[in-house]
Formats: sequence, C-alpha cells, structure tokens
Amino acid sequence: MTTPCSSPASSGLALPTGSALTILAAVSTGFVVAALDLTVVNVAGPELRRSLDLSVESLTWAVDAYILTFASLLILAGAAASRFGARRLYVSGLTLFVLASVACALAPTGAVLIGARAVQGCAAALFIPASLVLLTSLFRDPEQRARMVALWSTAGAAASGVGPVVGGLLVSSLGWRSIFFLNVPVGVVGLVATLRVVSHSPTTAAKRIEYLQHVLLLIAVTAAALLLIGGPSHDWAGATVTTSAVAAVVFAVLFVARERSSNAPIWPRELVRRQGFSSMTAVGFGLNFGLYGILYALGLLLQEEYGLSAGRAGLQLLPIMLVFVAANLAFARVVAKVGVRWPVIIGLVVAAAAYVPVLLLGPRIGLLGLTVSLMIANAGLGVAAPAMTVGVMESAGNAYSHVASSTFNATRQFGTLFGVAVAGSVIASTPTLTGALSILLVVACASYLLSAASVRPFTRSAG
Repeated sequence: MTTPCSSPASSGLALPTGSALTILAAVSTGFVVAALDLTVVNVAGPELRRSLDLSVESLTWAVDAYILTFASLLILAGAAASRFGARRLYVSGLTLFVLASVACALAPTGAVLIGARAVQGCAAALFIPASLVLLTSLFRDPEQRARMVALWSTAGAAASGVGPVVGGLLVSSLGWRSIFFLNVPVGVVGLVATLRVVSHSPTTAAKRIEYLQHVLLLIAVTAAALLLIGGPSHDWAGATVTTSAVAAVVFAVLFVARERSSNAPIWPRELVRRQGFSSMTAVGFGLNFGLYGILYALGLLLQEEYGLSAGRAGLQLLPIMLVFVAANLAFARVVAKVGVRWPVIIGLVVAAAAYVPVLLLGPRIGLLGLTVSLMIANAGLGVAAPAMTVGVMESAGNAYSHVASSTFNATRQFGTLFGVAVAGSVIASTPTLTGALSILLVVACASYLLSAASVRPFTRSAG
C-alpha cells in the first residue's frame, strides 16, 4: 500500500504531546495495520503455497483481493466519511478489519483466505479516509494539522517499510497465520483508544453519492484482474478469458459514459482537464505498477531460488524498502524549493537505469548486486513520489483538494493491483523466477519511462 497525500510541511516534524499524541495514535492505528498488511504478505508467499496448496494464480489473488476492494471503494468511502460521520466509519471499518483478519488467520482453504482478504480491503477503504478526515477536523490550527497529517503519513510509510521484516520474522517463528493474528490486538487497542478520546464527528451535507459509477468501476477492474491473473492457467483462451475481457471493456465503457453524462461525476470534469493533475496521477499509477510487481516477485525469488528463510528474506527486503521511505521523507523537505516536474522525471529515469545492470548480468549479478540495484531504483522512486504528490495537490487547488487526494491514492492502488496481477501472470508463464524477474524489470522500466514522458510543464492552480 502507498502513503496517502501528505503535506509538504513534513519538514522539521515536531512530535505532539499529551492528548494530541493520544488522538494521533488512535486514528493512525488503522492506517498502520492496513499498510503493514500489504507488504507483510510479500514474504509469506512460499509458506502460504505449501500450507494451503495454492497455485501461483491463487497466491496472486490472496494479495490482489485486498488491493482490489480497497482501491475500488476508496473514493466512495471518502465521500461516505463526510456524509455519515468519520468516527462512525472509522470504528466500523476497523472492527470489520479485525474480524476479517481473524478469518484470514483461521482460513482452512485458499478460497476462504481470498474472500477474507477482500473483506479486509473493504474495511481498509472505510477507515483510512475516515482517519484522515478525523485528523483534519480535530486539529483546527493549520500548522498543527499539517504536522499531524505528516506524522500520520509517516507512520503508514514506516509500516510499509518494515512490513517484510515483521512478516518474515513472524512466518519463520510462528507460521503464516501469525501475520494476520497480529492485527487483532493492535486493532482492538486502536478501537478502544478511538472510542475513549475521539468525540463524535459531525456529518456534512455532502453531494449525492453516485453508487452506480462505483459499482461499474468495481466490476470493470475485477474483470480486468481476472483476465490478467487467470489468463495463464487457461492458456489465454476459453470462456473465462473471453468473458473477463469482454466484461472489462464493456463495464469500463459504461463507467466512462455514465461519468460523462452524470451531473455528479466521481471526478469533476474541470479537475480532470487540469494537465498537472492528470499527468501526475498517471505517474502515480505507473510508479506503483512497476514497483509492486517487482516486490511481489522478489518475495518469492529470495526464498524459492536463493534459498533464504522467510525471516532472512524479510531482512533482505528491508534496505530496499527503507531507502524508498527515507528518500521520500528526505525529499519532501525540499520539494517546494526545487519544483515538481524535473524531480519526477529524474527519479523515474534513475529507477529505470538502475535495473539495467540486473538485466545485463542476469543471475551473475548476485544477491548483493541485485539488492544495491534495487536500492538505487527505490531511491529514485522515493524522490519522485513526494514531488508527484505535491504536483497533484497544487494543480488541484483548494477547491478540489479532497477529491484529488482520494483519486490520486486510488489510482496508485490500481497501479499496485495491476502490477501484482501482471507479475502473477508472468511468474505463472515463465519457467524460472529469475526469468520472470527479468521480464518484470523490463516492464517496470517501460512503465517508468512512459510515466516520465507523460509529465508536462507544471502549472499551479490558483483555486
């Protein structure tokens, strides 16, 4: 999972004290467990396959079912938080997440695990936007609010970074079920703290929610994921593949048609026409598409071809993940001074270039060389990430900041969804994981370079 849009005020963060810290901890709990639950599964793949007798297709769904429902419902849940009350949705979503985590931990079959993961994604879509709405409503002072949002964002980024290590250590010592049981005590603490320290949040007379558009989008994305993940097992032919392809196209067209004719579109037309917003949102998709497809394959490669235990694989992934988080946080301090366009372009080009030695040397590069190359790539992506976030928010202006943030985050999650889906498809179609990683590196290079080429001169919105 990716970190939602944060304020450039993340520079020089000062820790809150007293009740402010308690409130921050309470409403950050959901974000932390949701972020942790995405990357923590990356190193559990081989153990899940052995324990539940999963195919590559089923394992990919165990990852993507969570992202699918989360990304598809994120924008809807953001609107619902304002309409029905952020505290109510946060508590309901976190409660559902804890229950779904128990179902994941007790899953006797792959089908039950996939279903429970989908419910986890629905729950995360409820409480993550609600937690941000709670923060912005509880802290009225602009400077304090900016600091709280930045700390909230940092907590999620850190959870994503340490997820592989936590997952690896838990899988090695207690088995794969422990990565889901971990959510239970953490979630319960967050619920109790929220009920004690967060007052009831007011509802607003938000615009009418267009449920039909969200349903059409969910069906289109689900069909596309079915096509990508299930294609190899059906040799890209037959009724399942054909039906998925037709459904993806038909429902995507229906969604676009409904958006164009609606008086209350999900994405305001004026916002979509703003070049900076559209360009940076496309970059967000491309960045996550390349990055998370590689990470999914890497979690399997380290254990199945390099022979590492889950714990050692998690430790091997730690520097690769942390350099992304560190570069993201460090560059967020200076992005306002250096601008948006060129850091995005340079960061993406550096990431693509860093994969070249791996492609040229293949297995001869060794584990150390592979790690260093991926660290350099993630440093480049870490520079691009805060710049594109600032670009989205500044091009949107105050008038569209809320919908721009939710759209940008949902689009990045769709990038993750399809990146993992493509990775699963490539792994299922390729004899070795090393060969699959090489293909995915080429795909990621193309994604980064196309994203860099799409970046247009940036114009700040006046509204």
